[in-house]
Amino acid sequence: MHRFPFSSEQKKYELNMGDKSYLCSVGKTGIRAEKNEGDGATPAGEFFLRKMYYRPDKFNREEIKTELEVQALLKDDGWCDDANSPEYNTFIKLPFSGSHEELWRADDIYDLIIVVGYNDDPVEKNKGSAIFIHIAREGYKPTAGCIALKKEDLLEILPSLTPDTSIKIAESGKIEFENIKCLERLEL
Repeated sequence: MHRFPFSSEQKKYELNMGDKSYLCSVGKTGIRAEKNEGDGATPAGEFFLRKMYYRPDKFNREEIKTELEVQALLKDDGWCDDANSPEYNTFIKLPFSGSHEELWRADDIYDLIIVVGYNDDPVEKNKGSAIFIHIAREGYKPTAGCIALKKEDLLEILPSLTPDTSIKIAESGKIEFENIKCLERLEL
């Protein structure tokens, strides 16, 4: 069992996109280049954004403005985090006998999910799974390894994200999107 230190002086992180910055939270143990399953760390590196999931009982599809592939969640959707399973680090249907996360949750943090392309091409056993960008808990409490933003901020950045967008996460704490759609130029 992992124990993570918590402090009221938790380090604050920002995700940068163009000339804007958004407060965000990362994994309980910070950002690491050497990520392992269950270590509570956000992986360092540059990763493409794969897909967007949303709760259709909380959002209309028309509210989700992005060029990423978008899919409505169903109550039996999950994500395998069982390193011994052939489905490790992939979207699954429930019930599922191995260790997994339920994507349809009672709290609001997975109402919007962007799948980060970490450890997925190819998948390596025990290197970490279910790395998402999702809605932050109140007070930006640390995640299990994901990046979390305020719901309004996540909705604001979605229109700038495309299949060519990547997220760069540095161990120093610098987090930024690359290859974003420049909305100002499109409106001219």
